[in-house]
Amino acid sequence: MGYEAIIVFVLAGVFLVVLANNISNLISPKSDNKAKRDPYECGVETIGPTWVQFKVGYYLFAILFLIFDIEVAFLVPWAVVFKSMGTVALVEIIIFLVILGLGLVYALKKKALEWE
Repeated sequence: MGYEAIIVFVLAGVFLVVLANNISNLISPKSDNKAKRDPYECGVETIGPTWVQFKVGYYLFAILFLIFDIEVAFLVPWAVVFKSMGTVALVEIIIFLVILGLGLVYALKKKALEWE
């Protein structure tokens, strides 16, 4: 009964995305040459193998950094409304920080933060 608005909203969103992509393809400048198809477009031919395998630790370290960085971003709105919410906000943030700390302890025990 109330789904008509949602369906119209989704269809309008899909239509606008398709329309924007088509307009972009029509008016964007086209350039097709060998340098454009190179992996980095730097103009210098690569020396040696271009597919180098990196240690998984680098990715894990980066993901952990992003996770903890995003968690800090959640603390800013909490700090803004802390006075108005009172004790409820304090209890919620303590629970949040305990869960975050447990994740950090787990990462330390798995030696995910050691740089070798």
